[in-house]
Amino acid sequence: MKNKLLSALSKEEYKRLLPNLEAVSLPLKQIIYAPNQLIEYVYFPTDGIISLVNVTQNGGIVEAATVGNEGMVGIPILLGGNEMIGQAIVQVAGNAVRMKADVFKGAVPNGSQFHNLLLRYTLALMNLISQTVACNSLHSAEQRCCRWLLICQDRVQSDSFLLTQEFLAQMLGVQRPTVSGVATILQQTGLIRYSRGKMTICDRSRLEATSCECYGIVTQEFERLFKDTAQKSKDSNSNGNGLFTQIVQPQVNGQVEHPH
Repeated sequence: MKNKLLSALSKEEYKRLLPNLEAVSLPLKQIIYAPNQLIEYVYFPTDGIISLVNVTQNGGIVEAATVGNEGMVGIPILLGGNEMIGQAIVQVAGNAVRMKADVFKGAVPNGSQFHNLLLRYTLALMNLISQTVACNSLHSAEQRCCRWLLICQDRVQSDSFLLTQEFLAQMLGVQRPTVSGVATILQQTGLIRYSRGKMTICDRSRLEATSCECYGIVTQEFERLFKDTAQKSKDSNSNGNGLFTQIVQPQVNGQVEHPH
């Protein structure tokens, strides 16, 4: 499993960043960032998923965006900030590589390959958040649930992942009975299988058909990001700069080694 942003870098750029990358695990429900608290690290998930959520004064939670192996958590640092008003929480356990925020600021200078890539990723993330707002306002709970499950499957690249109905309800901003009813319908029609906190996608094509158009719009946005990046890297490679596309594997000792 790899993080697509890191994999899109040239070999030289990756080698420059490598000494500052640390492999870490992402336990389920771990709070990566708390609201209005200093951000200490930026994260690049490899096979886990982190939700960016907004928390109200009465404890209500609703998701603004999902970040997996396509992205990075810590955009405020990239844009010159030091904290975020929302919360970042692990929604699907897995792994990531991280970099200290103060080191990141110096390692990603304006105009560098990585800086330009992260700016394009930030635009894609903003479009995802915008589409999520529209989806939460205009589409049914069933459509939104299907969209969310499809995005999760894309991020973890597996048909099965651990997920509670309570957590899914929080991410969608609905009551648990609503999610329970939707899950029952999807299970009865053979689209999913859900048992003891384990979600399995059984019929992806029908799940896509049941979802709203938001899933396709968001997917195309990120496909365009990495297609454009791949083309730029190909052009660079033709001039003698090798494209680094190997998988970033977290190591047991917490170090990230350069893949051979």
